Amino acid sequence: MGSSDTLKKRFGSKVVDAETGMKKFKGGSRVFIGTGCGEPQQLIRALVGDESKQDITIYQMLSSTLAQFVDNPTFSRRFSLKLFFISRDLRKAAFEGKIDYIPAYLSQIPGLFASQRIGLEVALIQVSPPDQFGYCSLGVSVDITRAGMENAELVIAQVNPRMPRTWGDSFVHVDDIDYLVFHDEPLVEGLRGIQDNEVARRIGHFVSQLVEDGATLQIGFGQLPYTILKYLDGKKDLGLHTQLITDGFLPLLEKKVITNKKKTLLPGRVVASLCMGSKKIYDYVHDNPIFYFRSSEFVNDPTVIARNDHLISISSALEVDLTGQVCSDSVGHLFYSGIGDQVDFLRGSAMSKGGFSIIALPSTAQNGTVSRIVSSLSEGAGVATTRGDVNFVVTEYGIAELQGKGIYQRVIELAQIAHPRFRDDLIQAAKNYHYIFQDQLPPAGEDLLFLESYKSSLKLANGKTVEFRPMLPSDEFSSRNFFYSLHEKTIYYRYFAKIRVFSHEMIQRQWASVDYRNNMSILGLVQKGGHKEIMAIGSYAKTGNTEAEVAFVVKEELQHMGIGSYLLKVLEGIARENGFTVFTATVLRENGAMIRVFKKRYPNVRIIYEGSEMEMVMYFSDAVEAGE
Repeated sequence: MGSSDTLKKRFGSKVVDAETGMKKFKGGSRVFIGTGCGEPQQLIRALVGDESKQDITIYQMLSSTLAQFVDNPTFSRRFSLKLFFISRDLRKAAFEGKIDYIPAYLSQIPGLFASQRIGLEVALIQVSPPDQFGYCSLGVSVDITRAGMENAELVIAQVNPRMPRTWGDSFVHVDDIDYLVFHDEPLVEGLRGIQDNEVARRIGHFVSQLVEDGATLQIGFGQLPYTILKYLDGKKDLGLHTQLITDGFLPLLEKKVITNKKKTLLPGRVVASLCMGSKKIYDYVHDNPIFYFRSSEFVNDPTVIARNDHLISISSALEVDLTGQVCSDSVGHLFYSGIGDQVDFLRGSAMSKGGFSIIALPSTAQNGTVSRIVSSLSEGAGVATTRGDVNFVVTEYGIAELQGKGIYQRVIELAQIAHPRFRDDLIQAAKNYHYIFQDQLPPAGEDLLFLESYKSSLKLANGKTVEFRPMLPSDEFSSRNFFYSLHEKTIYYRYFAKIRVFSHEMIQRQWASVDYRNNMSILGLVQKGGHKEIMAIGSYAKTGNTEAEVAFVVKEELQHMGIGSYLLKVLEGIARENGFTVFTATVLRENGAMIRVFKKRYPNVRIIYEGSEMEMVMYFSDAVEAGE
């Protein structure tokens, strides 16, 4: 139906103008208003414009239109505004104490209405025009809007022909609406002005390393998560089970990066609850059967989320402390946003087979003057996500993996992805808190992005893939575990001694010399269950102007598979970049496997015999590729 007159012909006295609709309830009412870009703007204006309405309590998830009125002194005398999430438009008002923030998990908000813990007399919603059967669509706002409508005594709907009709649990029959107000106007457009920059590009690069083909994604509220989506455009067959759909998904949908083919829950469908963006995304979801809109108690239920295998939750935060506590809803005592969907999806992803969560945030705020990786959360900051819920934290400086790790390891992991200028202070604070050893060296105080080019992988004959990357300070525990797992003979071949203790002090001495140029160590890692385990370590250390000593060790079960030869080639490539021209190595005469590796790469190797040991001198100019 395309106008107020045609609506009136069908539904008679149920069709009223906005001002008349406001007369249908009295002062003192508790009023729910539809969410975000689905909010009924004309009804909100009429509500505020009706001066007879006094002492009205308003409940809303994401608010935009009310920002036009909230600074008016008469507004705060007449209305009490209670928000489950503070939008950018109302952030200033929240800082000034004009808004009452209700911390709540999105999955549980509908239950607050149903149980009457939050009682509602009125629901103001926006719908598409009714079809021939009398069904309207909640369109871009199903989320908590359906629960608000179903638990209110009086429902007034703005009928807007620009509201998309969406598939799923979005349909509402006219019989369940008390009054219809026809008003044609553009929908609110959300998440405007998203800025892409070098920080977002680098974070996107690291996030893309964690996202595998066929994964199902959830993207949390905030500009950064949607900005980094573009860096996933090289993936295949991604799926979506997420609270919010925005324009950020459009390129991935149009390029068929998101196909939903590999989803285990509702394959072929994008499961969502809310849509915010531009007219372009509203037109895309309109009558598009790929989208399956459900209410928040379904979409955000951790047990439902967990039915998606390989569910990866990507959300943002305001700050993360060195123990892994995450603040996402306040800046100190100032409420900034909300709990939203983060905790629901972190817990759902943790229960998902092969699933995990990523907290992505820039390393600094306020033009680089403040670190977002902090020794302790700001005074008044809320802990939205506990230490026990966090898995990966990503900044533009790398990836920290926290799950299953103690405070000591968390400190090192997080300090090394903090901005370089704050790393020393973070390590010192951790020492003061007795989180780490007093002799702990801080991570290198420079940008190590160049180390990304030193990452590679090798497919073995047994089908396993070994991933290679530079060793980092956070690898101390795993590298010590690696050495303890080696056979005595393997250790003897590497160190020429029967070493039985690989202490913290030994590793610290090793780290004291690592600079990734004159001294380099490369790890080889293999996926074992839910984590990657070190299976090989190769190193070189400067011994002369253009000379470096090389050594490596491979776990017994993966020896004779080409890993040693591969590591030697990788280390040579890095050494060449840093001005080296020759490797030396000291090898026991009986270590035939190692000798063969060196001779294979350097057929003209020069050998000096010293008792049971051999000094091997290998010029890079003599290097040959396998098979030459």
